[in-house]
Amino acid sequence: MSYPYQIKTAEEYKEAYKKSVENPDAFWNDIAETFQWHKKWDRTLEWNFIEPDIKWFVNGKLNITENCIDRHLKELGEKPAIIWEPNNPEERVRIVTYNRLHKRVCQFAQVLKNNGVKKGDRVCIYMGMVPELAYAVLGCARIGAIHSVIFGGFSAQSIADRLLDAQAEYIVTCDGAYRGEKVIPLKDVIDDALIGNKTVKRVIVYTRTRTPVSMIKGRDVWWEDEMAHAEDQVEKGGAVSFPAVEMDAEDTLFILYTSGSTGKPKGVVHTCGGYMVYTNYSFVNTFQYQPGQVFFCTADIGWITGHSYIVYGPLSAGATSVMFEGVPTWPNAGRLWEIVDKYKVDILYTAPTAIRSLMGFGLEPLQGKDLSSLKVLGSVGEPINEEAWHWFDEHIGKGKCPIVDTWWQTETGGILISNLAGVTPGIPSFATLPLPGVQPVLIDENGKEVEGNPAAGNLCIKAPWPSILRTTYGDHERCRQTYFSAYPGLYFTGDGALRDEKGNYRITGRVDDVLNVSGHRIGTAEVENAINMHSGVVESAVVGYPHAIKGQGIYAYVVFNGDKHNDTGDRQNILQTVSRIIGPIAKPDKIQFVKGLPKTRSGKIMRRILRKIAEGETQNFGDISTLLDPGVVEEIAEGKV
Repeated sequence: MSYPYQIKTAEEYKEAYKKSVENPDAFWNDIAETFQWHKKWDRTLEWNFIEPDIKWFVNGKLNITENCIDRHLKELGEKPAIIWEPNNPEERVRIVTYNRLHKRVCQFAQVLKNNGVKKGDRVCIYMGMVPELAYAVLGCARIGAIHSVIFGGFSAQSIADRLLDAQAEYIVTCDGAYRGEKVIPLKDVIDDALIGNKTVKRVIVYTRTRTPVSMIKGRDVWWEDEMAHAEDQVEKGGAVSFPAVEMDAEDTLFILYTSGSTGKPKGVVHTCGGYMVYTNYSFVNTFQYQPGQVFFCTADIGWITGHSYIVYGPLSAGATSVMFEGVPTWPNAGRLWEIVDKYKVDILYTAPTAIRSLMGFGLEPLQGKDLSSLKVLGSVGEPINEEAWHWFDEHIGKGKCPIVDTWWQTETGGILISNLAGVTPGIPSFATLPLPGVQPVLIDENGKEVEGNPAAGNLCIKAPWPSILRTTYGDHERCRQTYFSAYPGLYFTGDGALRDEKGNYRITGRVDDVLNVSGHRIGTAEVENAINMHSGVVESAVVGYPHAIKGQGIYAYVVFNGDKHNDTGDRQNILQTVSRIIGPIAKPDKIQFVKGLPKTRSGKIMRRILRKIAEGETQNFGDISTLLDPGVVEEIAEGKV
């Protein structure tokens, strides 16, 4: 497969960028025309950022799975689409060719149809990192159902909230999932989430861990039984087929929930046409993917990185995508390097958190691992610090592999700012330049654009790209308020950034009340709400602080009822409460019990002060005379944990 839109030189980058700004319709038309469409679009783009109302490839008809699978069958049918590396290195590896992927996706689409799923229905997927998760995602897309994947670390309460918001009627899950030494009882968590649920009609359960589960008659069915029945329906005379449902370019492909600053998760909506074009385009260009290369993204499909760069981006490009069930440090800290060696991985895409964690084990886990196949390294989830960048460069890339430091979000659908591997220069700790088609601007505190270089401000984008979110599910006003109201006419990313003399961008972190913990966005309000559910807690305030491994840690200040608390016991109970309500990923790293919180006379908590204390500052808090009780600040600073 060739990619006529692949940028190969710095000069080509400049030309492509110029064209993308001056004539975006022609720029994106050229790229979109390389895909399979049932009907070509009437207009490339209609948009305004005030409503917001954004439409790409208007009235174009397609099915994304035909572009990810069917169009490759003739030339790539027997090539690996997915290489699945199980949690336990002793277990059998599974290599899923494009032909096998086609068969399994058709089968699962038939399973969905047999169970009453129709175009537009919402299907919640809560599974471990097994190939069946990819079959489920693509099976939904083939039938026109809207998938909503929920990361396997979320709690029953978090799932219940998402099921309610999406009004999902169908669930696909596993009996359990392996994650390092742990077995996570996924079906039990789903059962807890469904207590009181009135909308879910069917739960399809895949057997992975052989964890005993309770199957509710009339609601729960086994994946294996359903697939065996569907196999006869889709396979006739040796040929496999399940006609892909024709979708409008602007039909919803999936909902993916992300944390907001209010505490209520918001369902980011991505659509079929624009998302397909952009994930493919950004994958091929950022990583400079060449046909036949093996691409390994270490993310979970429960996050946007897994959607865009394990499933849709690589498969639409006819790539081979490695899918890893386990964790980088089990059974030892050499696991990722073993996988690179075993499959001769060409491109490795991982998170700074993983890199920092592996750095802590020293160089011994690298002994005897052949990493010479690597050609490109990538970083995702948060800005990569210089120390980790240099370690990655020196010890993993051996100084020969460009590192792409990619900046993007759940809401952007794909990579927006990054160097292109070996084409445009990489700079440690800088995301560098926007991809062609992306127009970033920096905005000052007065809402004015900061011109010239160098510069600093809030990072906004002034024109749409094809994979921009279209809405937040069931609540368009929330989408407008969150992303388009702060600076009318612009998309506000929620991040601050610096721009150097040459126009390279460095992301400086969130400027709203959202934390970035190991690349996962967690709303401070969400964690506070969970802490406050503990019977002994009067109120709490949560802030982020620098964390050596995670990038940002969670620091919680807790006011306890009557100031009677058992440090160890109550701390443990609070952690369990947060785990139960949100999931283990949101557990605070530090909990400090305090008598009161620094508040203004109107009752607003001064998080600025709490952030400084969490970061180790003990004196320079600025003017605190306007606080309701200025004395509380010194008390909190003295009691820092």
